[in-house]
Amino acid sequence: MEIGIIGSGNIGGTLARKLAALGHQVLIANSRGPASLAELAQETGATAANVEQAARAKDLIIIAVPEKAVPQLPRVILSATSAVVIDTGNYYPSRDGRIAEIDNGLTESEWVAQVLDVPVIKAFNNIGSKSLATRGVPVGTPGRICLSVAGDNPRAKELVLDLFNALGFDGIDAGTLAESWRQQLDTPAYCKDLDADRLKAALAQADAEQIPAYRAKGDERARPYFTKNSKG
Repeated sequence: MEIGIIGSGNIGGTLARKLAALGHQVLIANSRGPASLAELAQETGATAANVEQAARAKDLIIIAVPEKAVPQLPRVILSATSAVVIDTGNYYPSRDGRIAEIDNGLTESEWVAQVLDVPVIKAFNNIGSKSLATRGVPVGTPGRICLSVAGDNPRAKELVLDLFNALGFDGIDAGTLAESWRQQLDTPAYCKDLDADRLKAALAQADAEQIPAYRAKGDERARPYFTKNSKG
């Protein structure tokens, strides 16, 4: 596939490495421009691109930027795409500022879909980059980590499930985009490296009334990291 990855941080950079290694044509972009990605491109075989070029990828577009950066993405290009669009993001108020629509009940990925005017699939938001990079194993391996995908397009979800398998992970369909809150920040299914049965149970265990509490707890835990990095 031709795959555009917008965002070169922990998840975006890891996916660039893994997907290029699988033989996909990967365009990697960030807000700092292609020159800042020369080393990553040389290491991985991905192509350093600008954001607009990555947003024009034919088959798959992966959005791996902080929520606060989503409104700056090229909406006109993305809204016209026929590619599958994956949102990997998580909403951290201490990093992103308050987003009223999410605070008032939209799932994070529903908000992204509205801002960009394009259907999105929620995936890769609830696995740590180290696990994504190192813990993929062949199909049938006991204890194989399972990843979940949520969205409204069955064909798009099947593509993502196939991608999980190619990367070394089992996959399950976690329902519609409106149900993607079950894999959001600090829920029982968030970054726990669970196998398929345990991930299904964790998704089912999530309590919608606890969404603000999940978010507050996860945000408080991450706040020192964001504070440290904002100071350079």
